[in-house]
Amino acid sequence: MNANFLDTTKVALFKGKQIRKTIYNNEWWFSVVDVCAILTESPDPGAYWRKFKERLIGEGSEVVTFCHGLKLEAPDGKMRETDCADVEGIFRIIQSVPSPKAEPFKRWLAKVGFERIQEIENPELATKRTRVLYKLKGYNDDWIEKRMRGIVIREELTDEWKKRGADERRDYEILTAEISKATFGVTPSEYKELKGIERENLRDHMDDFELIFNMLGERATTEIHRVEDSQGVPKLQTDAKAGGDIAGGARKNLEKRLGRSVVTNKNFLSKPESAKRIEK
Repeated sequence: MNANFLDTTKVALFKGKQIRKTIYNNEWWFSVVDVCAILTESPDPGAYWRKFKERLIGEGSEVVTFCHGLKLEAPDGKMRETDCADVEGIFRIIQSVPSPKAEPFKRWLAKVGFERIQEIENPELATKRTRVLYKLKGYNDDWIEKRMRGIVIREELTDEWKKRGADERRDYEILTAEISKATFGVTPSEYKELKGIERENLRDHMDDFELIFNMLGERATTEIHRVEDSQGVPKLQTDAKAGGDIAGGARKNLEKRLGRSVVTNKNFLSKPESAKRIEK
């Protein structure tokens, strides 16, 4: 089967074609439009899906009930709500769309679903796969260790946000920007512009110091939430600035001693390797 994976959280490849995916309720959910694009080779898969969905609804089909609007990264780099379905839902859609690619796609989908089940039962597998992907892209072991630790710290922080009243679709970006602004003096979007990147993950372009201060800001914010039992987005936002200020103060002290800025337009990997970076 000619299928491989570009990333464990954002995009998968089926015979060279991208399929956006995300984790929702501990399961992989896939962009229905991307699946339709592969199955039908339509020049406008979005229009194809809208028309096909209307027909299914008119026929009283249950297929559409398996879809859920989730935010995925659009071609313009922005997060937009997109019809997605889990493995079972995609199987049902495949059965409804006549295509010679249906069978190989089913086998690919079964493999993806099986790997996710493995990761739920043994989370270390997901970590190992991520480490291997970074290693293949040219990152050294020291950087990978920091990046993996940063992923854990980020997950702990977003878990706290979820428990304390933040909405993932609406508030996470605002809270993240608050920490970044206080830590580095720039928001994530401004940081990306500085480094000359668009769709890539900013943290995959950070060097050691940038990763360390990013972790400090997020870890400090998490601890403030817990100690003060913060509830509601306004308080979480105040905490985010406080956590970022702690990291920002440490950054400024280091910069004063080093005589240079930690925030730069440089990327951690050399240019030939950076073209092959993955997202996470």
